[in-house]
Amino acid sequence: MVNAWKSSADAPEMEGRQYHIQCAPGDVAPYVLLPGDPGRADVIAATWDERRFVAGNREHRTFTGTTGGAPVSVTSTGMGGPSTAIAVEELLRVGADTFIRLGTCGVIQEDIACGDLIVNTAAVRHDGASNLYVEDRYPASADHEVTLALIEACEELDLTYHVGLTCSTGSFHCGQGRPGYRGYRQSFFENVVEDLRRARVLNFEMEAATLFTMGNLYGFRSGCLCVAVANRVTDEMVSSPLEPAMAACNRAIQILCVRDAKKRAAGKKYWTPRLG
Repeated sequence: MVNAWKSSADAPEMEGRQYHIQCAPGDVAPYVLLPGDPGRADVIAATWDERRFVAGNREHRTFTGTTGGAPVSVTSTGMGGPSTAIAVEELLRVGADTFIRLGTCGVIQEDIACGDLIVNTAAVRHDGASNLYVEDRYPASADHEVTLALIEACEELDLTYHVGLTCSTGSFHCGQGRPGYRGYRQSFFENVVEDLRRARVLNFEMEAATLFTMGNLYGFRSGCLCVAVANRVTDEMVSSPLEPAMAACNRAIQILCVRDAKKRAAGKKYWTPRLG
């Protein structure tokens, strides 16, 4: 950390590094994996062909390396939409343009087993951050190229996966229909699991809606793949391995990198910011 520094308050930096993630241009690859847990950043980076530690500050821990010849970074977001928005805003400023959330989730469909993978195409926006970017009726949807790459990766690796909607919440307990401390409840969240299940939502997690909304607003590519660690219908929660999800995300980035290279060779842009 820098002990003495001065910066614009509108665009905070610390001697050329983004204020929260402590990364500078050149530190991160175009393709970035986004786990919530900082500890998972180390585990994910260990699966690559090569890696280097870039920065660790607050909940944000970053590595950069290569997987199958594709440049890749991982930055932990911390839990929830607000810290995810901070990480994404700052990663964009230093050169990232394609993001895949890689994490865990709780499913709300009885036929999805713990350990299965979920590729989310869009999100119900209960995250508490995306509404500060645009009105609530604006959709939170994943990028089709990233989603297709994740599906292709799961197929190649012969992994059990499901494709559909998530509900991103700003609260792990009451926001996902669990009782709060000392059994605290409110009527508006008592039936949230059943209501969303009937609406064919597959799972709960906490970050995808923020990522998807920002992706559509700013014009970057985003996707989400989670491993189910709980089933709220069967009331089961287990320690599901993260390795299949990591393998699928690494393979998806390799697929995207090859396709993007072909686009560039043909004189086409694979990512075009829509603002500015």
